[in-house]
Amino acid sequence: MSKKKIAVLKGGRSLEREISLKSGARVEKALKELGYSVEGIDVDARMVKKLKEMKPDAAFIAMHGRSGEDGTVQELLDILGIPYTGSDVLPSIRCMDKVLSKHIFVADGIPTPRFYAFNRDAFQELGATDTLPIISRELGFPIVVKPAAQGSALGIRFAHTESELPAALISAFSFDNKVLLEKYIKGKELAVSILGKEPRALPIVEVRSKTDFFDFESRYTLGKADYIVPAEVSSDMAAAIEDLSLKVFESLGCSGFGRVDILMDESDGLQVLEINTIPGFTETSLLPMAAQATGIGFNELVEEILLCAMES
Repeated sequence: MSKKKIAVLKGGRSLEREISLKSGARVEKALKELGYSVEGIDVDARMVKKLKEMKPDAAFIAMHGRSGEDGTVQELLDILGIPYTGSDVLPSIRCMDKVLSKHIFVADGIPTPRFYAFNRDAFQELGATDTLPIISRELGFPIVVKPAAQGSALGIRFAHTESELPAALISAFSFDNKVLLEKYIKGKELAVSILGKEPRALPIVEVRSKTDFFDFESRYTLGKADYIVPAEVSSDMAAAIEDLSLKVFESLGCSGFGRVDILMDESDGLQVLEINTIPGFTETSLLPMAAQATGIGFNELVEEILLCAMES
């Protein structure tokens, strides 16, 4: 029986390019050790041509951020008839856009921090600046200001006073055309990875950043954060967190794997921040960490994700 041929898509022009290259390299190594015929593709304008020439049995998407997680590469793979890992086009679009995700959370009764959102035109053409005093009163301070479609905590700023909001908005708009203003919730930072054709929650990871915020540097620098697996919560709370995460995964139509980020606060309870459809595969990434805690090695994790795509 001939080896299955797998294309590992990585890199691209996203701001998360370097992380994607690291994720892709680890995935390639794992697949080769598992006996697959593997070709890594650093995604650029020749991607479709390379895939047509290669004719892979499946594509393992290790891209983070724009073009990788937003449905773009998924749409092209659908056209080419190549099975791929992770969620389909529509869930990818929903999950990449934090504002869209949060509106779905609200519609489906999923708890999420209170928020407002604007695109650039609202400020430039419709006078949205004049709503900032109202937003300040409604959300209180600090306010978390985020680009709508970035991962790895890129572009996130905290406004501690109304006078700090304009600068935070300008920073967020430098990353995206749409921004999210969100009520700050202080609590345990929890990450719940979901895996499998029949989705199941892996052990909950609690992230304890050694800085004020679990930012890009904290996520990808060894020693910048502590990770507790499984998280230090009661068994009843753990069950509630896992059930909520699976509800989020189902609500947005995800498949294969993903990671739900949740805050647990004494007064606000559980609050869902977002879901990532292609979490990282680096040495500090939370999905491999959660898998390891339940006895699933990295190679086994990669193969399960791949088989979900090839058997669907």
